[in-house]
Amino acid sequence: MRIAQLAPLAESVPPKLYGGTERVVAWLVDELVKLGHDVTLFASGDSRTTGKLHPVWPRALRLGRKGADPGAANAMLLEAIAKRARDFDVIHAHIDWLQLPLLSRLGVPFMTTMHGRLDLPGLPELVRQFPEAGFVSISDHQRLPLPDAKWMGTIQHGLPSELLRPSYEEGAYLAFLGRLTAEKGPEDAIRIAHAARMPLRIAAKIPRAETAYFKKHLEPQIDGEKIQLVGEVDDVKKQAFLDRAAALLFPIDWPEPFGLVMIEAMACGTPVIAYRSGSVPEVIEHGVTGFIVENEDQAVEAVGELSKLDRKRVRARFEERFTACRMARQYEDRYRALIATPDREFTAQRSET
Repeated sequence: MRIAQLAPLAESVPPKLYGGTERVVAWLVDELVKLGHDVTLFASGDSRTTGKLHPVWPRALRLGRKGADPGAANAMLLEAIAKRARDFDVIHAHIDWLQLPLLSRLGVPFMTTMHGRLDLPGLPELVRQFPEAGFVSISDHQRLPLPDAKWMGTIQHGLPSELLRPSYEEGAYLAFLGRLTAEKGPEDAIRIAHAARMPLRIAAKIPRAETAYFKKHLEPQIDGEKIQLVGEVDDVKKQAFLDRAAALLFPIDWPEPFGLVMIEAMACGTPVIAYRSGSVPEVIEHGVTGFIVENEDQAVEAVGELSKLDRKRVRARFEERFTACRMARQYEDRYRALIATPDREFTAQRSET
């Protein structure tokens, strides 16, 4: 198949540092190419891919030239796919809602994977404006706020099996990986680590909008010994960060659509201790790949139970459920169905993993 992939322009594909969606798009393109498909990636010019790159903006917006207009960059992206739409059998978008008015009028089969939260005002009304647009969710929980959308299925993320190597040694600290925002639970992670009497290492991005939050609530607690901030990490540094951890703490307070860091930890053989929210029960198998808890006290208790988990089993479940190859084959099936039945309603399909 000739497949177009539309990526966000905030980060390169794959991202230099932080960036979940762009990382998943990179893995998906590479796996589809391995499966023999002709894949074109519409992304920033500093992206790298085994497919064909169609650069629509010189550099990713976050690390690129200051003052660049995101609206202008996205207009270039839409113009690029508008000119080339007939070159493809199917168009796969990862840019939320921006493409719907255009792609709905081009006559080429298309689908959109939703990567973010969907419980926001106005989205039900928006979905009703595009009844024929097909969507894929990344967890069954993610799609709950939009039951009227044309869901083509749930396809959970996957990463290359060789990207992160497992370690089966007992870890020496607790890990927190993600954005330093209140909804991700870094304050809870610090309190859990203190109560469990274990060091905590934080590998995280500080969004510009969250600088005040970081300085007020987190920075005073980071002493460089028991609580350490190591900053953003790339894939090489992430390997050592996760495989030496006793567990990844994931004390979220929001409807997490998927939680890529959970399967990254699992790929390293590292169990996850997570609050029961959003997609967590779909990703973590309680007592096998980690512990699903309700609060800080239960999280502290779970730290004391980590020795009961088999890190080899954690890695094995990652290989069984969360590889990029599995993800790509599921998307391949959706593309074929979309091409074969462009005018037929899809029967909503739940997660297949």
